[in-house]
Amino acid sequence: MYSGDQYLADAFAACGVSHFFHVPLVLPKAVKAMQAAKVNPIVVHSEKAAAYMADGYARASGRIGICGAQQIGAANLAAGLLDAYMARSPVLALTGGSSATTRDRNQYQEVDQQPIYAGLTKMTSRIDMASRLPDMLGQAMRVATTGAPGPVHLELAGFTGFVLSEPMDAAPLPDPAFALCPAVRHAAPLADIQRALDLLHKAERPVIIAGSGIRSSGAQDALKKFVRRHNLPLATSLDAKATLAESDPLSIGICGIYSREIANQAVSEADLVIFAGTTTGSMTTTGWKVPAPGVAAIQIDVDPRELGRNYPLQASLCGDPATIFEQLSEAAGEQPDRSGWLDHISTLRKDWRRAIEAVETSNALPVRPERLCRILSEELPERALLVVDTGHAAAWAARNIYLDRAGQGLLRAAGSLGWSYPAALGAKCAQPNRPVVCLTGDGAFLYHMSEMETARRYGINTVTIVSNNNGFSQEKPIWIDNPDYDHHWRFSPVNYAEAAQAFGCKAYRVERPEDLAPILRSVFRDDAPVIIEVMTDELVLHPPAWTPSEQARFY
Repeated sequence: MYSGDQYLADAFAACGVSHFFHVPLVLPKAVKAMQAAKVNPIVVHSEKAAAYMADGYARASGRIGICGAQQIGAANLAAGLLDAYMARSPVLALTGGSSATTRDRNQYQEVDQQPIYAGLTKMTSRIDMASRLPDMLGQAMRVATTGAPGPVHLELAGFTGFVLSEPMDAAPLPDPAFALCPAVRHAAPLADIQRALDLLHKAERPVIIAGSGIRSSGAQDALKKFVRRHNLPLATSLDAKATLAESDPLSIGICGIYSREIANQAVSEADLVIFAGTTTGSMTTTGWKVPAPGVAAIQIDVDPRELGRNYPLQASLCGDPATIFEQLSEAAGEQPDRSGWLDHISTLRKDWRRAIEAVETSNALPVRPERLCRILSEELPERALLVVDTGHAAAWAARNIYLDRAGQGLLRAAGSLGWSYPAALGAKCAQPNRPVVCLTGDGAFLYHMSEMETARRYGINTVTIVSNNNGFSQEKPIWIDNPDYDHHWRFSPVNYAEAAQAFGCKAYRVERPEDLAPILRSVFRDDAPVIIEVMTDELVLHPPAWTPSEQARFY
């Protein structure tokens, strides 16, 4: 008997989906069929972690990530989709749900899931008959991977989604093209391309700001070609950090709230800003202060709703960023001499390295986070993927991580503390032959450290660096004026290396900066999940972002 369970497994296999991240008990017959079809079910310890793993999988591979939960866990799974929604990550959530015979009758553990998912997905729908699975699954995948990508949700009738156990006729499988992002590449109108190039030709101090849309479009090579051909300084959000090697003279680093001063300085001095694959949100623009409103601006985005949202535009380019940069490169003529602007950028780069050298090479104890990041930068191998959390982990990564080796990349939480560790496990599942390193703080690691057991059980061998400063140090300024508030941000002492060993992981505890590099050189050969706990200084806070007139705040 052919069933919806078998169809689901066949569909995932045909679309190249390699993993299904879930919490029991959901779709048990489909899970068995998936395993037979070489789609690996990964049973985790919380619904939110399952969503984060699917998100990390999707961002690392560009392929749709799949997560699931039984009916009662649907709300928890939905909460985990918030980061994917903010980051434009293509994730499909499958949940058990209400049925026509139980709906609106106070069935045990049953609530209406549609309002919960409506605000966190691009699409949410119900499947009450197995025969509807083929068309609804195909539609969900198309929605997830076209336009601005994002999460989608299908509620499957029955506590565990047992509607898929119904018999159904064999049906065409989803188009594998819509399992990858971007599934469709739209070009911009040639008139808009020419208008943008005319503006660029007239500019004396142009800057490009690239965001996460560059990664989801796979536009890195097209952007690099355009930038180098026309000698255009490039600033990025943290999501697009590795587009240019940090040693490249055109790279000015991360701009925004989590940033380097030189990036914000250069952007503030530009007379033309090209926003590429960024939604121009508060993090990238330092609360819409850098660049200043009113600067001449061009924006490239796949979603027309984003064009001009926060900055008035002189040219709008709607379409796939990779395709648009190829169009720009093909149509662009010679650019004017901007040697004075490039010399100024070079000076800013040199000034930054001189200013930061002392803290990045400090031997102070506890370890300064800048020194931790510098050592990590020097030891990360080629092709390494660095996955960082939000808060101080993201701030230090933006400022003090240097990605210079071939094939290196970075993923960051869009805002959900605790995202990075499960997301790194998902990323490793997507790219098992790539070194995957998670950089997180102790506050974030505590959210999902139980997933160390998942990593051990399935042999997901990531390297996780826990910066342990015994507290939520980024929040310390809120409470610092009164020791009676210390318990609001300072943690009880926890030895994460010992905890990791108890979970069966290989673990190290680092108290001196000189001990970290030898450990990092060896861990990528370890056939086990690795946790490296580094004791860092709670008194060292990431400095406020640079703005022309005032210091921006984290809060």
